[in-house]
Amino acid sequence: MAQKPIPAVPVDQYRAQRIENRAKLEALGYTPYGHAFARTGNLKEVREAFEEGKLVAVAGRIMTKRRMGKLMFIHLGDGTDTFQILLKRDGIGEDAYNAAKLTDLGDIIGAKGKLFTTQAGEKTVEVETWDLLSKAIRQPPEKFHGLQDQEERYRRRYLDLMSNPESRARFDKRHKIILGIRNYLTSRGFVEVETPMMQGQAGGAAAKPFVTHHNALDREMVMRIAPELYLKRLLVGGFDKIFELGKDFRNEGIDRTHNPEFTVLEIYEAYGDRTSMKNIIEGLLPYLCDTVLGTRQIPFVEEGEIIDFQPPYREVTQQELIKERMGDDWFTLDYPTALKRAEEAGLQLVPEIVDMLTLTHEIYDKLIEKTLRQPTFVTRIPKQYVPLAKACPDDPDLVDVFEFVVAGKELCPGYTEQNNPDAQREAFARQVEADAEPLDQDFVEALEYGMPPTGGLGLGIDRLVMFMTGTEAIRDVILFPQMKEE
Repeated sequence: MAQKPIPAVPVDQYRAQRIENRAKLEALGYTPYGHAFARTGNLKEVREAFEEGKLVAVAGRIMTKRRMGKLMFIHLGDGTDTFQILLKRDGIGEDAYNAAKLTDLGDIIGAKGKLFTTQAGEKTVEVETWDLLSKAIRQPPEKFHGLQDQEERYRRRYLDLMSNPESRARFDKRHKIILGIRNYLTSRGFVEVETPMMQGQAGGAAAKPFVTHHNALDREMVMRIAPELYLKRLLVGGFDKIFELGKDFRNEGIDRTHNPEFTVLEIYEAYGDRTSMKNIIEGLLPYLCDTVLGTRQIPFVEEGEIIDFQPPYREVTQQELIKERMGDDWFTLDYPTALKRAEEAGLQLVPEIVDMLTLTHEIYDKLIEKTLRQPTFVTRIPKQYVPLAKACPDDPDLVDVFEFVVAGKELCPGYTEQNNPDAQREAFARQVEADAEPLDQDFVEALEYGMPPTGGLGLGIDRLVMFMTGTEAIRDVILFPQMKEE
């Protein structure tokens, strides 16, 4: 098979000039893609440990560069901070100074020298020696004033991180949130586990999976839509308190709060229930606020709105919320009367609304949920919408769950998990009839060996990071979101 030709590089005068500078530097003995460089620390650490006259080794990307006669001021950036270095022609020698003139914005260099403070009060390294570590032959975006094109920021995240400090800070915060979750749970006896991302059958949620083929096994597989059923198998096997932080995949739409590949946290506690999951939420979220943000009062994206994460959080049944909005007599109305009242309340009627159950669900989903601004546990949901939860002891038509809602959006559900194999088989059968998906017989068989009473919850990490960073679009908190081809 003939090899594909290497695509031609478009002519670019800036790129051509940088390539010429690279050749000149190489002729002067500077390796353009050099070697390891032992740093005193990153630039943030150097700033924090600043001492006048201290000898340091720093490295980073050239963000700004200006010459004043025999002096050259350069700001280096490494993602943690920016720091000024000063090159004096009389200090480093004419050859090294002339070579430094051939560097460009975006080049990565290392420098050794002594710390001092300029007359303007700026902490600076007076360079004694410098070296080229990586030559950039493409022009950085807008001279590092920020990459403004939103789609370009997603497609070329490296340029976004290079030029937009707020973007780097957002992903640093994401790291701290995930680390905080792990610290909180492991300190309370939870064990982190991993379950398959490729599964023989989609389960644990109602969503369309991505389908693939396993060549070695010669069978169709799906990318998991949820890890739930495998985590519960571990409870059957004797695990007590477990969690998984990982990817789920749902072959569905993309919008401001949905991405087909997303990160989720699922937690299960044997001998627990919905209440034990409520306790975890009321402990975990304040902990993350304290350790990552330094406050439990979070300004929401909408100007002037403050979300208070100081527990306890409001708990209210879905029926109570429906009655507050639609009237105390709502659940006694006949369907035509209820339909008319819903239309008068502002509900946009769609063909999918065919009965009282669906109408009530639409009212909550479209008219009520968005009004729940402060953290709220909405409990006692109709069983048809939660097939993996246990019924409320006093009403078999409702399940013992909560939907945790903040700023008008569900952040996570929490369940008293179903551990009765007969009830689970019946719930799966209803789901199979509705979705034409095969029943997960292996999971039901696992339950027949006995799963302890269990509490469980699932928390979308991307949406949590969006909320805690004041971000409106999910693609801003995912390093490489899914995009259409250019």
